[in-house]
Order: sequence, then C-alpha cells, then structure tokens
Amino acid sequence: MPSSPTHSPTPEPSGVRRRAVLGVAAAVPVLAGLAGAGAAAADSGDSAGRSAGDSPRALPGGGDLGPNVIVFDPSTAGIQGKLDEIFKQQESAQFGTGRYALLFKPGSYSGLNAQLGFYTSIAGLGLSPDDTTINGDVTVDAGWFDGNATQNFWRSAENLALVPVSGTNRWAVSQAAPFRRMHVRGGLNLAPDGYGWASGGYIADSRIDGKVAPYSQQQWYTRDSSVGGWENAVWNMVFSGVEGAPAQSFPEPPYTTLQTTPVSREKPFLYLDGDEYRVFLPEKRTDASGVSWGNGTPRGTSLPLSQFYVAKPEDSAATLNQALEEGLHLLLTPGVYHVDQTVDVQREGAVVLGLGYATLIPDNGVTALRIADVDGVRLAGFLIDAGPVNSETLLEVGPEGASADHSANPTTVQDVFIRIGGAGPGKATTSLVVNSRHTIVDHTWIWRADHGDGVGWDTNRADYGVVVNGDDVLMTGLFVEHFNKYDVQWNGERGRTIFFQNEKAYDAPDQAAIQNGSMKGYAAYKVGDDVTEHEGWGLGSYCYYNVNPSIVQHHGFAAPNTSGVRFHGLLVVSLGGQGQYECVINDIGSPTSGTDTVPSKVVEYP
Repeated sequence: MPSSPTHSPTPEPSGVRRRAVLGVAAAVPVLAGLAGAGAAAADSGDSAGRSAGDSPRALPGGGDLGPNVIVFDPSTAGIQGKLDEIFKQQESAQFGTGRYALLFKPGSYSGLNAQLGFYTSIAGLGLSPDDTTINGDVTVDAGWFDGNATQNFWRSAENLALVPVSGTNRWAVSQAAPFRRMHVRGGLNLAPDGYGWASGGYIADSRIDGKVAPYSQQQWYTRDSSVGGWENAVWNMVFSGVEGAPAQSFPEPPYTTLQTTPVSREKPFLYLDGDEYRVFLPEKRTDASGVSWGNGTPRGTSLPLSQFYVAKPEDSAATLNQALEEGLHLLLTPGVYHVDQTVDVQREGAVVLGLGYATLIPDNGVTALRIADVDGVRLAGFLIDAGPVNSETLLEVGPEGASADHSANPTTVQDVFIRIGGAGPGKATTSLVVNSRHTIVDHTWIWRADHGDGVGWDTNRADYGVVVNGDDVLMTGLFVEHFNKYDVQWNGERGRTIFFQNEKAYDAPDQAAIQNGSMKGYAAYKVGDDVTEHEGWGLGSYCYYNVNPSIVQHHGFAAPNTSGVRFHGLLVVSLGGQGQYECVINDIGSPTSGTDTVPSKVVEYP
C-alpha cells in the first residue's frame, strides 16, 4: 500500500497476504426516569410477541450471562491482570474459538490498559459513554504480526469514555472492528506502532475531542460522530453526519463528506439500571449529524433482560426458535453455536443481540438465520461462519418477493459479520440476501477468506457476497471481499451505499476462471441492468491476483448508464501490479498499470 503523507509503512513480513503488500449534539431524552420508562418499554415490547391470554413461557427470560462475560466495577481487584490474561490468550488467536465480552459498570477506573485481541469486546454498562470512564487506554496494536495491522479483525469497543494516558488512544484495526458510542477525551491514532499497514475500519456515534490520525489506514468510514479534526487520507476516507469532518475534496485529498446520514438507528446495547440489566433500543434518526447521546440520555426505548432468552453456545437452533416463538428476544452470550436448522425471526420488533462475537455455524447446509417481512427487527453484534456443507444463503432479510413498507420502522443489521473459510472448511452460494424494503445494513464485513484453513478457489467457494432485491435499502459501511463472482449484486430500486471497500478474490487460477461471458471478470459492485435509481458515495475496489498476476479485470463497478444511477468518489487499485483494471466503472476511468499501487479514480458518474 502507499505511504501516508508523512509516514512510510514498515517493510513487508515474508509470506504475508495482500493486506501486508501494501448528532444532533443535544439529543432530547425520552427516559424521564429509568424505572418508569423501562416499564413502559417493557410493556410495549412484550405486546409485540405475546398477549395477555398467552400461556406461561416454557423457557425462562433473563439469567446468568455465562463465564465469558466478565463484569468489572471500580472496586474489583486485579482488573489489569484479568485484562492481560485474556489478551494473552486472544492476541493471535485469529481463528480460535475463544469469545469474550468485558463489561464495565458505571464509574471511574484508573491506570488501565485494556489491550484487545481477537473476538474480544469491551463496553461500558451506562446509558451514556460518559457514565463509565477509563483513565487509561483501550488499545489495539499489531505486535503479534510484526507491526502489521491488516489482520486485526473481529474486536470492538463501545459505550466508554477514555482519558488516554499519553493524550492519544491507539486503535489500529482493520475490518470487523467497530468503535461505537465512544468518547475519547483526547486524540485517536488508527495506525499501529511504527506506522505499519492497516486496512480498516469504522467509527459511529462517537466523540473524539482531539484529532483522529489514520496515518497508514487505506480507508475509513465515520458516521454520526464528532471529531476535533482529521489528520490525513491515503485512498478513501468517507464521512456522513460527522461534526468536524474535513470538507468534501475527492479526489485529492480523497475525502468524501456528506453533511448528514439519510437514515440511521444506533446499535442496541446492554446497560445497567441499578442492579438490573436492560437492553436499550435507540430510535431511528433521519438526516442525522453528531452523536445520539449529546445530553447524556439517548432517545429510544428499553427492554428488561427478562424479555430475552439468554442463550448459551450449547443451545440448539430448536431452542432458539422456541424462545422466539414464545415472544422472547435473543441475547447470544459469547461462544460458538452450531445450528442444524434455520433460526427464524418472525416477530415484529424482535431483537437478536450478540455479545463477544458470538458465532453461528450452520450445519448440513442450512441458512443460519432468516427474518420475516416484518417491521423493526434488530440484528446486532454476531458472526456467521459458513459450515463445510454448502449453504445456499447464510443470512436472509425478508423472503423472496417481500414488498411491505418498513420506512417508519426498518430492520437494522449492525456489526453482523459473515465469513466463508479461514476457521475451517466453509461454503455458501450467497452470504447475505436482502429482500425486505427499507432495510439498513450498518457496518458489515462479508469475507470469503484468503488465508487460514479451508481456503482455495473451489475449497471455500462462495459466488456472491451480497444480493439486494428489496427496494429502498441503505448500506452504511459496507465491506465485502474475495467472492468468486459478484461481491455485491444490487437489483432493488432506490438503493444507497455510503462507503464500500472491496478486494476481488486473490486466488483465481486464470483468466477463464473469472470470465463473465464476454466481460473480463465480475464487477465488485453490480447494479442490475433494469435499475433506474441508485446512488453510492465513496466506493473502492482493489485487485491482487497473486496466483496469476496476468489476470485482467475490466472494471470494479458496473451500472446502467442512466441519470437516476449516480456514483460519487469511485476508485480502483491494482496492488503491486498483481492483476490490472482496464476501467473504473463500465467503460469509464483510466486503467491501472505497472507495479505502482496508485488508484484510478472517477469523481462523478455519470
């Protein structure tokens, strides 16, 4: 990857994959009093799934969060030692089975450095980030990988205030590592120590009082936040609804800036009301800017934990479905869940919330999870790992032909990540299918693995990453990589994407393997030929055909040439000359060439 304006990446470790080669500020509270508001929310939430005449539930709500949810309060002894113990276990366990959620009760903590490894989430348990203050750091670095942060996946920080020891907190992540609902009382450094390569990431609903310095980060998306400044850009930096964001300037520097986010609804989160666990459900915002928690208490509703089935990894899919049928929501505690039948979410307003990267693996080729065409389902905070038997789909939002209007209360899919291969053999024809209208997919990484176990052109075959058939779908923070055919195929009308990051599959054996009729290769992002309205901002596609560097990809993007289909800020990159693009979108845009990793850009299309 290219150097940043002021720093050069460290040398490439040998044998490393491509990534190494290169609010409205014053939200008005609706919770006048937690107990009363919580009771009201509980009543309304329960009525969505049950009526007064229903028989008692056979499955209990609430209960223990399990051994891998570790809860601290300011009086807890040995916090740093426990954090260090978990980090030692998880630091390099990229495809391990360990899963942890580190939760901090409201209060003030001093002298901590919470280093986060794989499948580790850290979060505060207050209603506002400022309820839980760590005088110290929440750190992601890349010492385990010789200073290279391009594989720092699957970890998260949420709902905390940080007062960094040095004045700047280090968060050197790549894909699937959200930084949500955080208040950094200082600066934020997104690069690893030594300014090695990095390839991610995502910030939402956060306030960083100082500057954000991405340095060597290739791309980044920031949504509905406030920053004290932004230091630099490499390839593609995208902002929507960010107070303090740099002005629109793509192609140089490559900043794509929207003043607001069209529609957003923050991720559900666990918090404490006294000694009672509850789940807060933030309300939908339109044309949002800045954080949702400006005056402390956010807008939304609240559900008691007693309305959730607190699932454990040993639970079967039948048990999860029974809980949903009985009117309970699902809280997936950390661990790996094997499901031998589809988890069916059929109830309006149902919540499926994962902690600590809880992971669903479909057995026998089933679809892992499916949602009916109903209002207001919320999926958040879990991973779906393809199983060894091919699944036609892994996650379906709405059935085929879904047509109901969900504009008032859309389904949201947030920090739900999908993986095919890497942790072992996995296959899926299509990873994510969105059929329901008005769905919001807010931050996902859908990844056909290019390294790890069970990896090869046909070994972890996965033709399509995302297929969108529903109308009026919005995706914010879309990362999709390495699929055998189209990474994204968008057939619905009035679709919108704000930020897209893609790599074509590395491992194509030859030109014939990727041939799409008379077209050289499948586009990374394909808008259907019959679509009349579509819009995208800040989209990038990269190729690194390291198995056969002679492969030519005609373009990264394909779309109808019509006035209603518009793109802003497109780029393609050949990484080190391992394969080339002839164009950026359709037949427009300069080809990449040579071994220089220099983007070819199209500012506006058409």
